[in-house]
Amino acid sequence: MTRKDQRPSREPQYIPLDDPSFVFTLYDLNCAAALVCSGFELLSVGRDNPRKCLFIFRKQDGIEELCDLYWSDRLEIKARAYADTIKALKNKLYSE
Repeated sequence: MTRKDQRPSREPQYIPLDDPSFVFTLYDLNCAAALVCSGFELLSVGRDNPRKCLFIFRKQDGIEELCDLYWSDRLEIKARAYADTIKALKNKLYSE
């Protein structure tokens, strides 16, 4: 009996990073870490401004609501995962 691969096939897809209908952007590192911990896909980190970085996420249902929960201090995520994600994002920022 052959086993079928259970993962859905994800073919490469072009996503215009400057089109707000496809991406969600923010400058806040901590909110970006909360999004990553919650399973949202970080597509890129923009560095147009040398003083701040733009985090670019794939626009998905619920991403704005999750940011609202973060800013209203009602978002619950695992503390260790959050701390590790902040560290990983900082490593990504400073290694480029």
